[in-house]
Amino acid sequence: MAHPSPGEGRESPPLSSAYLALESGDYASTDLTRGPWHPDHQHGGPPIALAARCIERAAAALELTHVARLTANLLRPIPIAELAVEVQTDYAGRNVAHFSARMMAGGKDVARFTAVAQREAGLEIPAELAGHPLPQAPLSLAQSPPAPFLFASETTGYHELIEGRIAQGVAFRGPSAVWFRLRHPLVAGEAPSGLQRVAVAADSGNGISATLDFHRYIFVNSDLTINLLRKAQGEWICIDARTLLGPDGGGLAEARIFDAGGLVGRSTQSLAIRLRQ
Repeated sequence: MAHPSPGEGRESPPLSSAYLALESGDYASTDLTRGPWHPDHQHGGPPIALAARCIERAAAALELTHVARLTANLLRPIPIAELAVEVQTDYAGRNVAHFSARMMAGGKDVARFTAVAQREAGLEIPAELAGHPLPQAPLSLAQSPPAPFLFASETTGYHELIEGRIAQGVAFRGPSAVWFRLRHPLVAGEAPSGLQRVAVAADSGNGISATLDFHRYIFVNSDLTINLLRKAQGEWICIDARTLLGPDGGGLAEARIFDAGGLVGRSTQSLAIRLRQ
């Protein structure tokens, strides 16, 4: 679906990454972050991943290297502009810590986050336990054909930031599973972590499992919660999602998250459903 051209007068950074880290400590957003709902607004995945990056760094300073939960509360549309992220340690124990963060653009809060980080320790799990070995994605990466994106257009955006392959179903036509890979770094000069790769992909759960006509309805998520039982490994993340619709304009998108080794965790999104004007 074609979008109008972005607002004139804004000079975009080079399109080699989603963000550029600035000397001020803020981040310049590139057009690769553009989402499907408005030409001047970001897709939720990249900014959530950016906040995850900042929280990971705060947790690593305490030697807590596994972020087990990340919740994003998306307060308003996030513009393709300079972003500031502030992280606070709410509580830090020996093995677990709780963090909160805020993301700002133009002096306004655009998103708030909470997270739980854990200390990693080797532990042998008995093979005969229920649920082990962990479930695998519906289809392996090698078995999954390329996945075109419904809102791909000539306008640069999220559809150029990522690459997709269909692991089950038909994307944007009900329950489906899609493998995602970042074509470009999240932040210039850095290799994305597993959590960052998961966050970029997981916010698309409501899109790939859409049951409503994208051209007639808006079904924007106002939040995203990711729970991870282990660190994601490798470049490819599979989101196996479905959308459930309530009778009064509410909905829920839920997903299982996989890497090449099997189940990594789950995600949920609260949906506000409206007819397009």
